[in-house]
Amino acid sequence: MSEFLKKIFLVEYMLPKEELEGEIPSSKEAYSRAFQMAWPSMTESVLTSIIGSVDMMMVGSLGTAAISSVGLTNQPRFMLLACIFALNAGVTAVVARRKGEGNVEAANRTLRQAVMVSFVISLILSSLGYMFAEELMYFAGAKADTIVNSTAYFKWLCVGMVFNAMSMTINAAQRGSGNTIISMTTNVTANIVNVIFNYLLIGGNFGFPALGVAGAAIASDIGFFVSFLMSVRSILNKNSFVNIRNKISWKFDAFTVKSVYKVTSAAFIEQIFFRIGFFLNARLVAELGTLAFATYQIGMQIVNLSFTFADGLSVAGSALVGQSLGRIRGDLAKIYGRVLQRMAFIISAVLFVVFIVFRRNIVMLFDSSVDVVAITSNIMIIAAIVTPLQTSQVVISGCLRGAGDTKFVAKTSMISTAIIRPLATFLLCFPLGLQEYGPWFAYLIDQSCRLTMNFGRFKDGSWSKLKL
Repeated sequence: MSEFLKKIFLVEYMLPKEELEGEIPSSKEAYSRAFQMAWPSMTESVLTSIIGSVDMMMVGSLGTAAISSVGLTNQPRFMLLACIFALNAGVTAVVARRKGEGNVEAANRTLRQAVMVSFVISLILSSLGYMFAEELMYFAGAKADTIVNSTAYFKWLCVGMVFNAMSMTINAAQRGSGNTIISMTTNVTANIVNVIFNYLLIGGNFGFPALGVAGAAIASDIGFFVSFLMSVRSILNKNSFVNIRNKISWKFDAFTVKSVYKVTSAAFIEQIFFRIGFFLNARLVAELGTLAFATYQIGMQIVNLSFTFADGLSVAGSALVGQSLGRIRGDLAKIYGRVLQRMAFIISAVLFVVFIVFRRNIVMLFDSSVDVVAITSNIMIIAAIVTPLQTSQVVISGCLRGAGDTKFVAKTSMISTAIIRPLATFLLCFPLGLQEYGPWFAYLIDQSCRLTMNFGRFKDGSWSKLKL
């Protein structure tokens, strides 16, 4: 290995000696531990993304309008789940910190409080989503050719939202404890079930009714329920670091809730800015028409593959950083953050080549119509350029969340995702006339801004001194 590569990838070069607080692992040990923590999350995210793409392909058999109908439900659904995503960020960070401290009782109190809060919030939000489904779809940009299918699809998703939310919260606690395999097995199994029932219910195979787009949503609900059952089973195991078989009380615990709230409150603000930004962006693209929105959805589905790798590494980053800080080892937290960033860079380089070389073949898996393939193939070039930026900033964000520094991550989301990206999309799509390509150049600007801000924060190290 050349001297240049050694300084980039070897652990002993990642921190100045004066910042070390004790013995550090060898490069082999650090990369091995990071990989062991990350591979289940990466596998989960990637397989879930691939299966989600298969889901989109199966819906695509119903036509371009069907793809747009399903795509329209994404941002309203994520807006309803914003509270759950924020709660889960807090759960992972606090459980990871308690794991580092060796405090089993506090970790399990966190699990219990989070499960109860998740149930109440998801029940309320799913009910509201069901009641106002049509209004939400119109607000999302549904047109005459998509309003009926998008409303039906969204209503059915709301039916299964409680199971989805509860499963995600339990898995968030398991990730914080370092058990990323549980989340992988539950989500991959649920998505396989989803695809099977897609086949049965979308087109009506083996005697099942042909329900079209609604069938795809019902298949998702069945997958959510399977995931929920598997997640609950994981916390019935007495040998699990987080479980509900011990005698810890389910009563409201102010100290535990306050600890989670420190992370969750800022994470909720981050989620709100995320959803505002993504919603505005999707709404602007919807104004370009059904074809433009379909190419946008296909492009986002494909580029989500790079996000899933980074997301898996991000989960590992949250857990490793939280556990290191629980042991009062800020230097280890920084080292693991840097190790995961190097792993992200290698993966993004491979994806860059794949997106460029095989872009037309990949797009044709979703929709083979001439216009869609021509536009989306060009979009994939921009997506390939974005990939290294996105993977790096997602990993850094996960490390900051694991430390509890969600306030800063929320600020970057507000500035970049909620303000810069929608504004850039509007200017590029309409006044500058870039049409379908405008959102992707805006995406490039967004990821560049977030990487710059989050990398600067990670480098200054102030996050390593936060208390939870």
